[in-house]
Amino acid sequence: MGRTIREEMEANEEKILSPYACLSKKSRGRLRPEPECDIRVAFQRDRDRLIHCKSFRRLKYKTQVFLAPAGDHYRTRLTHVFEVSQIARTVAVALKLNGHLTEAIALGHDLGHTPFGHAGESVLNELHPGGFQHYKQSLRVVDILENEGKGLNLNFEVRDGISMHSKGRKEILPQDISELPLTIEGRVVRVADIIAYVNHDLDDAVRAGIIMEEQLPAYVYEKLGKTHSQRINTMVRDLIYTTLEQGGARLTMSPEIMSAISDLRAFLYENVYETHKVHDDFIKAMKVVRELYHYFLEKGLPREVVGPAANSRGDHRAVCDFVAGMTDRYALDLYQDIFLPKPWAIM
Repeated sequence: MGRTIREEMEANEEKILSPYACLSKKSRGRLRPEPECDIRVAFQRDRDRLIHCKSFRRLKYKTQVFLAPAGDHYRTRLTHVFEVSQIARTVAVALKLNGHLTEAIALGHDLGHTPFGHAGESVLNELHPGGFQHYKQSLRVVDILENEGKGLNLNFEVRDGISMHSKGRKEILPQDISELPLTIEGRVVRVADIIAYVNHDLDDAVRAGIIMEEQLPAYVYEKLGKTHSQRINTMVRDLIYTTLEQGGARLTMSPEIMSAISDLRAFLYENVYETHKVHDDFIKAMKVVRELYHYFLEKGLPREVVGPAANSRGDHRAVCDFVAGMTDRYALDLYQDIFLPKPWAIM
């Protein structure tokens, strides 16, 4: 019998991909061994599992920056993930890296985000005894919470990329490799995440009337471009060509573009994320998350969530998982149902 389609694809990877790429057949494997697919390589299966899981679908109603946006064109956590995936795959293909692995990491990297974005994350970090970080929760989602508690059983490299994607306001490309995913594909997603959010958050802030594009420092325009697409194009091309010029072993950007991206990110923190128009809504959202957490910690989770025999009273871990998995609109509806009085019906 000849080789399977998967084996043909694995052989093609060895011929085509960069020596720095992570080959599908050389993955460190899954948490639990399982038979290989005869059609799809390992990382393709991971990507498919992520796209079809419930947590992925809920991202469409989770905040990126603007809470529960009513406007059709504001980004949500789901559209953010797609933009990261597109940017990351463009870079990966150009550098002859593993596109399937890159896409899987990108699609799974934000599954642990709370309702109301970083406002919800801040509250859960305060209330849960073990603290809370969305990137750790993303790994918990794929390892434990999805698939009725069985997890998705993803490959090591995807799980590593998901758990190591976060950077906050740290360096875009740190010299300390301990801060980075082990694969170069995971590192591509980490940079693509930054490229995506500094551009789409600027776009959404202008749409919301919080800032005007003219407020951007002139040199940012000069270095990166005057339009959304021009800025993304500048960043992506610089990342690709500078990395290739340096041999391809390590992701690199030119100092002037890296500096401009850092300045744009700093501008967004000062003029968007920390302004009262955005921050005031975050304070309200934090109140919603905090009160829901305390309520379910005292009362226990709904029976349909934990099962008829379970007792979740006082169980911080169960409550944290439940609240973290909520969408913005579910949290708001639940808050209204629990805490706000209902008008009497006319008889």
